[in-house]
Amino acid sequence: MGRRWATVLAGALLLILATAGPAPAAAPITTAIYTADPAALVVDDTLYLYTGHDEAPTGGTNFVMRDWHVYTSTDATTFTDRGAKLSIPNFSWAGADAWAGEVERGADGRYYWYVSINGNGPGWMNIGVAVGDSPLGPFTDAKGGPLISDSTPNSSPLNIDPTVFTDDDGQVYMYWGSYYGLRAAKLNPDMTSINGSVITPSGVTNFWEAPWMFKRNGVYYLAYAANDSGCSQPGYACVRYATASNPLGPWTHRGVVLDQVTSTTNHPAIIEFKGQWYMVYHNASSPGGGDFRRSVTLDKLYWNADGTMQKVVQTTGGNSGPPPGVNLAAGATASTSYVSPWETLGAINDGFVPAGSADRSHGAYGNWNHQGTEWIEYRWPTARSIDRTATYWFDDDQGIDLPASCQVQYWSGSAYVNVPGQSACGVAADTYNVTTFTPVSTTRLRLNITSRPGFSTGVLEWMAFQAGTASTASSTTPTGEAGVPRTAGAGTIRATDSSAPAPDADRITLS
Repeated sequence: MGRRWATVLAGALLLILATAGPAPAAAPITTAIYTADPAALVVDDTLYLYTGHDEAPTGGTNFVMRDWHVYTSTDATTFTDRGAKLSIPNFSWAGADAWAGEVERGADGRYYWYVSINGNGPGWMNIGVAVGDSPLGPFTDAKGGPLISDSTPNSSPLNIDPTVFTDDDGQVYMYWGSYYGLRAAKLNPDMTSINGSVITPSGVTNFWEAPWMFKRNGVYYLAYAANDSGCSQPGYACVRYATASNPLGPWTHRGVVLDQVTSTTNHPAIIEFKGQWYMVYHNASSPGGGDFRRSVTLDKLYWNADGTMQKVVQTTGGNSGPPPGVNLAAGATASTSYVSPWETLGAINDGFVPAGSADRSHGAYGNWNHQGTEWIEYRWPTARSIDRTATYWFDDDQGIDLPASCQVQYWSGSAYVNVPGQSACGVAADTYNVTTFTPVSTTRLRLNITSRPGFSTGVLEWMAFQAGTASTASSTTPTGEAGVPRTAGAGTIRATDSSAPAPDADRITLS
């Protein structure tokens, strides 16, 4: 991003610059349920996506996952939910946690689904395998017990996220692991047993979890989630990748192919379909979404001439319109810690639907050239019950960039405090980033926005929703999209406000 012009005259000129058109939008494959941990498989002219199923309640702080779904598409745009094709009860030895998995076709023509699942015996996560005669099953336990468990020699500190790959010679390989414990092994032709020893691959920089292995033009590729400070904020993850001339390595790190997403977890699947490559992943950007209520989406992936991957441009969300609900922002008085002289705070609650993050046709809030943490807030004459916000970020390519992080706070009657049970505060471009929390009753709501180093931040629209109206038509613009069913939070947090408005010096800086 270039530096912003440093004069008020330059700022005035910016107001008449033509705005860039929005990137094509990649909507989630479904908003009927929350999906996560995608795996991809192409069979004939159909793309199959195998996903986990997030069922955590609003504000939940743990994964609730009981089954896996299959989605199909013939154009990589419109997906059909084929239903839950595998669940925990399919494994008599398992107890909980239907985590990430992948499907691979065996030499016998059947389809083997390798999944992360919690066993009933000693240890924590195991890898099981189910088998079916078609990509849609029905699937049954192929082994009667774990393929990989804590008792497997040289197993990972956490045995999750299997990725399975068949080489040109028919040899099948499996990678898996977490807590920096990447592991790999050959599989026997029966697809249900290990051939030889489990190895620890070398050269995989900052591996955390979620490996995905594939081959292109004779080169082996391993993509994986990494949560180091070189590519993501604390607690989040990007997707790095490495290449090798042998399926078991050693591997050479090549870079980041997907930046952090709006959920703390990141999980790649990379696939070629009808001549186009795709990055399939999940985020927390769907209405009501969060770290434990994720949604699978996909974007196009492009290659450089030397065989390296270009970083994927996340276009999730796009022009789907604002999320449903009664937007209380229109009746609020807005204030801020700082707004640029040539920009307008009034833009954030004027009800305009942006075409993209560069669309400032109705004005924009921006705080150039301030850096660090600034805030915007709403005030109402009497208390309002609120359980969600939606933020559409401003990004002008000239010094105002997407933020590094954000935090919603409410006035407790004596101080600003973080809203309880907050989901991920998303920072994606060209979309409404929905943040959910346990309902609060308050006269003031604040959004703290922390910039990326060297940049300032901006907002085109900030919506605040009346609690319990997630399925209600928006008071601003209908979305044309069904609201996602939500589970009630653990009661409403109430606060009173008898104090005068706080001065600009009343600034909260997040560490």
